[in-house]
Amino acid sequence: MANDLQSPTDQQNLTSLVTGILDDAQELFRQQAKLLRHEIKEDFRKTRQAAIPAALGLWLVVLGSILLSATAALCLHEFAGWSSSASFGVVGLVVLILGGGLFYVGMQKFASFNPLPDESAEALKENLEWIAKPK
Repeated sequence: MANDLQSPTDQQNLTSLVTGILDDAQELFRQQAKLLRHEIKEDFRKTRQAAIPAALGLWLVVLGSILLSATAALCLHEFAGWSSSASFGVVGLVVLILGGGLFYVGMQKFASFNPLPDESAEALKENLEWIAKPK
């Protein structure tokens, strides 16, 4: 019977051990949340750095496409003898088909990856599940 009873020292050791485990789990959770925030901030910074020149480049491509399309239509009208409406219609249709194809390819590439930090999010999710339902 004496063996069934725990001494106050054993209980204190057990309590400090459990407290240490919980403190470590909380610290791990905080560190992973901090890492996730850092990765998201870094991804947004890189996205912003890439978006500015891409947006300016896209604007110049649109402007150049409009001017080139108008030139092509006027050339068809002037040198091929087509009416203005037919010239602009054919050039517009070609530009529309090319733009639609490029948009489709871009959307397929965009759908092929996840811009969020998967590894940190998965580790954070596992820790939350462990805290919610310890085994």
